[in-house]
Amino acid sequence: MSALDPDWIARTVATALDEDLGPEPGRDVTTQATISPDATGTADLVARESGVVAGLVLAQAVVEQVARRLGLPTPTVDQRVPDGTRVEPGDVLVVLEGRVQVLLVAERTLLNLASRASGVATHTRRWADALEGTGAQVLDTRKTTPGLRALDKYAVRCGGGTNKRMGLYDVAMVKDNHVVAAGSVTAAIDAIRGRYPEVLIQVEADTLAQALEAVAAGARFLLLDNMATALLRQVVEAVRATGESVELEATGNLTLDRAREVASTGVDYLSVGGLTHSSPILDLALDLEPAAGRV
Repeated sequence: MSALDPDWIARTVATALDEDLGPEPGRDVTTQATISPDATGTADLVARESGVVAGLVLAQAVVEQVARRLGLPTPTVDQRVPDGTRVEPGDVLVVLEGRVQVLLVAERTLLNLASRASGVATHTRRWADALEGTGAQVLDTRKTTPGLRALDKYAVRCGGGTNKRMGLYDVAMVKDNHVVAAGSVTAAIDAIRGRYPEVLIQVEADTLAQALEAVAAGARFLLLDNMATALLRQVVEAVRATGESVELEATGNLTLDRAREVASTGVDYLSVGGLTHSSPILDLALDLEPAAGRV
C-alpha cells in the first residue's frame, strides 16, 4: 500500500484550510474569541461506527499547518491504528495533545478528509471481502472527487482494492467514442502505438466480436462493459481460447450481490466506480476532554 505523496498532502491540506479559514493565515472567529491561545488539552479522534479507516496519516499535516497559521506550537499526534485497520464504535484512532485553539481549528479539515477516505476504504473492503477466494480483484476508476483523486485511490488501497489508471496520461483506454473517431478498434490501437509506444493499451468491448477484434489487433487488456453473466462467460472463454495472455475486466452494472457470480466467469477484475463516487463517509468524531480549554 504505497503512501500518499507529502507534497500532495501539503497542497491539499492548505486548500482545505483556506476554504475553512479564508485566505492564509485565516481565522476561526468562534475559537479565537472564546479560547485562550495558551489553553492546552487533549482530543481523541474516535470511530462512531464500524468500518475500515484511511486518511489518519493526514492528521500530522493538518495540525502542523494550523499551528503555523496561528503562530502556536504544533500539538503531538499519536496515531493509535494504521490506515487500513478495521475499527468498531468507540475505538480511539488518534490522540492529539496541545493548544486547544489548534485542535479545534484543525477538527473539521481532519474529519472531512479522514471520514471521506474511511468511507471509501470501508466500501472497498466490502467488495474485497465479497471477492475473497475467487481470484478476481476489485478496481477503482477515474470517477473521483476533483482534487482528491490521490486520497480516493489511497483509500481504495487501504480497503483492499486495486488502483487502475491514475489519469488520462498513464494508460490508454480505447472506448466507444474513440473507436467512432478513429474508424475502428484496430485504427485506434495503431494510432496510440505510433505516438505513445510505451503506454499500456486497454480496450472497451460490449460484444464478443469487439472483444475478439481487440485481441486480434494486439490489445492485452479488455474492459467487458455491461455484459450479462452468460455473455461475459462466453467472451472470457473465447478470449482465453485465442491463447493470448489477456487481462479481462468486468465493468458496468455491478453490485455486491453479483460480485461472486461475475468473478466466477473467469475475469481478472471487477471495476466499480461507486467505490469513489458513491461511498458514504465513515462517521468519525473529534472529542475534546472536558478539562480542555483551561489555562
